[in-house]
Amino acid sequence: MKYVTTTQALGKTVKEVRKAQGLTQEQLASVSGIGRRFIIDLESGKESCHLGKTIQILAMLGLELCIQQKET
Repeated sequence: MKYVTTTQALGKTVKEVRKAQGLTQEQLASVSGIGRRFIIDLESGKESCHLGKTIQILAMLGLELCIQQKET
């Protein structure tokens, strides 16, 4: 499990997994039905990315988003 706490870390993870799967941004955009501009923004850590689209991209890459409450 990898802990992601920033949009930049999420974008970096998406980019790493996409590249490891041998996909270009254009290919990922095509198979997910989401525009390449969104992929670019997501991978660069843009904070205003839509959560629904982000979850769709994660699913296309075989990733899932898990939320865990911090222990205090």
